[in-house]
Amino acid sequence: MRTRQQRLGDAAEDLVAARLRAAGWQILGRQVRVGRDEIDLVALDPGPPPALVAVEVRWRARSDFGLPEETVDHRKRARLQRAVLRLLAAGRLPDGRRLPSLPIRLDVVVLGPAVSAGPAITVRHLRGIE
Repeated sequence: MRTRQQRLGDAAEDLVAARLRAAGWQILGRQVRVGRDEIDLVALDPGPPPALVAVEVRWRARSDFGLPEETVDHRKRARLQRAVLRLLAAGRLPDGRRLPSLPIRLDVVVLGPAVSAGPAITVRHLRGIE
């Protein structure tokens, strides 16, 4: 049984996946488990230049405790990098599909409360974090 927070996180991933698809991206996997680590989305960015992208989705309902991207600290980045390296070493997704031979990038998509009048949430796509 999923907790409320997990369901909200799933909804955030649904929204991000839909937005990426609408932009022409192909979603290869969701909640991809690599050992003890997880990649929220694995996708193909058609570019230019085309790239294989590991996407971390972060959301916050409120900004009292900082911005969503501030939760992607050095420990989380290290876990994501480890998961990506293991995925590349395997050469395939856990379901057996081969990974395309493309450059890889790590992106973070953050969802948070609107800071002014307008949409209820804001979505920012941060490309190529390290």
